[in-house]
Amino acid sequence: MERRLTQPTPAPGLGLRGPALTFRHDPFRGEADTALVHWPDALVVMRGGKITGFGDHAAERPRHPDDLVVHHHPDGLILPGFVDAHVHYPQLEMAGSFGETLLDWLRRYTFPTEARFADPAHAARVAKTFLAALLRAGTTTALVYCTVHEHSADALFAEAERLGMRIAAGKVLMDRNAPAELLDGPDHGIPATQRLIDRWHGRGRLLYAITPRFAPACSDEALCAAGRLWCDNPGTLVQTHLCETEAEIAWVRELFPAAASYLDVYRAAGLAGPGAVMGHAVHVTEGDLSGLRETGCGVAHCPSSNLFLGSGLFPAHAMAAAGVRVGLGSDVGAGTGLSTLRTLGDAYKVARLRGARLHPAQALWLATRGGAEAMRLEDRIGTLAPGMEADLVVLDPAATPELALRTEGARDPADRLFALMALGDERAVRATYLAGRLAYERK
Repeated sequence: MERRLTQPTPAPGLGLRGPALTFRHDPFRGEADTALVHWPDALVVMRGGKITGFGDHAAERPRHPDDLVVHHHPDGLILPGFVDAHVHYPQLEMAGSFGETLLDWLRRYTFPTEARFADPAHAARVAKTFLAALLRAGTTTALVYCTVHEHSADALFAEAERLGMRIAAGKVLMDRNAPAELLDGPDHGIPATQRLIDRWHGRGRLLYAITPRFAPACSDEALCAAGRLWCDNPGTLVQTHLCETEAEIAWVRELFPAAASYLDVYRAAGLAGPGAVMGHAVHVTEGDLSGLRETGCGVAHCPSSNLFLGSGLFPAHAMAAAGVRVGLGSDVGAGTGLSTLRTLGDAYKVARLRGARLHPAQALWLATRGGAEAMRLEDRIGTLAPGMEADLVVLDPAATPELALRTEGARDPADRLFALMALGDERAVRATYLAGRLAYERK
């Protein structure tokens, strides 16, 4: 039985039919023009939260029971759900704040905004709004910064659990260079983090990310305590910031004079390794690239934020050539929204300003498989294949009159995908699926 997507999704036996894109290989390490596989009429079968079948509809459909419910999108585009590898949920209400560089922006806008999260009710309200906005953007997995308040993480995890969403998150650790009401030393922040790990890590689809905000906000003692905590809790992630602006790097040099580099601060504290994701990493040296590859750290490219604050131009192609795992981050507070498509449009502009071209296959990789690899979740998310978690997004190439005009004459699927990332936004997301069930449908 086939029908249009108009009713609540039943839990068992659901299929998505329509054009789909998958990867033949990593478009940064192989020929980008041949990296995408286009299925003009694919069927994705989902049961028990996993993809249990995928292929050409004519061949795949007979392998499944007659009572399989199929949602048909003949004019849509089925993709793996987007992965946002760096985003601050408390900053949603201050996105688009005017006229500051990073460090002044933190003092003027960010810290006052985050101080409001001392109110648990406020945290719960923003967490709900934030996760709903991610789903409207087609994002099914995110690596999220909370505030210093323990209950800010509780609020996010509770709502993500209700939605069945794969979220990794952590309360921020800071013990210096921030307002007093946002500071917690290792004697408070570390026990609070351990309590959150015990409550939430591995519960359903939730993961905990140990979250020292960035080196200037943490003493050596706090960073080393966070590193010990990571060692004591296998399977957790780490998220922090690296080399976002030149002024920040100079400040790190003053605060940590014995460190060979910004990255070395984290390495010395035990906070660099597989499962650690460094946000921004705009002004990296050749030594940093080698260090990121050697330690196995992932990196989150946040182009909208870097353009908005004037932080610099991320070297995506150099990162990939060095063997570093790179995903995409909206950042949101310094970025201008949660739309992955808009963020990819900005990533293309950053690449052009560096004299490179971000191929649409490379862009899609950053937003899906690349983010999964950066978070070390590529065995679960980021790909359309049997055995993977059934997180998907359905895009609408005719979501606006302008998109419809542009995409009806697209040369090939890659050209259609490029039009979506150049001209699209949340309006181009038709539906988002979490663990094989409909979580958002555009009205």
